[in-house]
Amino acid sequence: MVKAVIMPKLGQSEETVKIVRWRKKLGETIAKGDIIFEIETDKAVLEVESFYTGTLLKIVAGEGVTVPVQTTVAFVGDPGEPVPDIAPAPITRSEVRSPGSEVGKQVQGIAPAVSPASAGAKSAVHSAASAVATPTIVEPQLFRISPRAAKLAKESVIDPAPIVGTGPSGRIVERDVKAYLEAQGYSRLRITPTAKQFAAREGINLLSLAPKEDGSQISVADIELILAERPKPLSRMRQIIAQRLTESYTHAPHFFVTVSADVTELEALRAELKAAGKAYTLTDFVVKSAALALEQFPAVNGTSDGQTVRSRSKIHLGLAVALEQGLVVPVIRQANVLTLAEIHDRAQELTVKARAGTLTPAEMTGSTFTISNLGMMDVENFTAIINPGESAILAVASGAKQPVVRNDQVVVRTMMKMTLSSDHRLIDGALAARFLNSIRKSLEEKNLWQRLT
Repeated sequence: MVKAVIMPKLGQSEETVKIVRWRKKLGETIAKGDIIFEIETDKAVLEVESFYTGTLLKIVAGEGVTVPVQTTVAFVGDPGEPVPDIAPAPITRSEVRSPGSEVGKQVQGIAPAVSPASAGAKSAVHSAASAVATPTIVEPQLFRISPRAAKLAKESVIDPAPIVGTGPSGRIVERDVKAYLEAQGYSRLRITPTAKQFAAREGINLLSLAPKEDGSQISVADIELILAERPKPLSRMRQIIAQRLTESYTHAPHFFVTVSADVTELEALRAELKAAGKAYTLTDFVVKSAALALEQFPAVNGTSDGQTVRSRSKIHLGLAVALEQGLVVPVIRQANVLTLAEIHDRAQELTVKARAGTLTPAEMTGSTFTISNLGMMDVENFTAIINPGESAILAVASGAKQPVVRNDQVVVRTMMKMTLSSDHRLIDGALAARFLNSIRKSLEEKNLWQRLT
């Protein structure tokens, strides 16, 4: 029986999801549990497993398409089975190209199939797929171009979409392409054959290139320079990060408090523990210290919209992890009741999953306070923007040996600066200072860690 592959709803806030890549091709056999495609949410790129065994009969939504959750994106069944007639989900792309381009081919590839005539073909799967609510579909305007015109446009490495057709029903014919090339001054464009092939391969419209001032031919190097400087759309993750942090910084009045923690004794303890087979990171101690401080100062664990205050009974700490494509914040839940060893294990597990792109939305939502640690990046000090839905974030810089005064004597100690960014609507300066100094005091109290380890 044909089965519909439904776009899963992976989190409470996810309403649309972008298909990044199909890992299975049409006609390919799929086993239950196989990764069938990859999606990009506002948090991370995730893999979607198949719930069925069979053959991939039809792809409804191609790569690069953003679709609503709970909609049908493909069908799996036995080879030769009739596939239900279902319209493609609404298409959202970063750019629109002509039907001859790769994106155009994808649009053509997801056109609805002809519905089987027999009533039996309208299986329970079709009924289930029809039951899914889908928005009104706006069909793209049909693009008509003759084979000879399409061939000339391809050989000329141009996009035929702007050309006005004079053939039957507005069809673009060869003479239209020739007239368009002449009107655009295509004959004045000098380009090496290799560069022309390179432009075709990279999807560059030659009409977007300007003749060189010295009259020489455009080379591959010239096109590579253009590609390097061409604006590129932000990834969905970067767009969401930009949107949310801009909103946070605009709506929450940020202010900053910085202290320097003496972690000399703590680093010595870490070395002792490592020799004993317990390799804790400095982040583990910061997480535990922050959790203890949030118990002491519960107001910092709350949130405000400027009109109301919401208290949180549980302490869930977000731990910022930098990835090549953006920043993700996996959450260590109820960090205040976890032991240092449990915090270490959970932090390591979440960091590995974040870098592998396998975090689930549930593992990236619900934080009440966030820690951003750039200690490994050799930075003296920095400030961070409050994560939306929270009231403060702790920015942890690198530990460095510095001359400091102890008992009226100048000594060398390892000092680490920490800056708390606070939402002034809920947290005032005195509260921020007491909270931050509580974290500092914990980090400097070697006896505390000897008891906790």
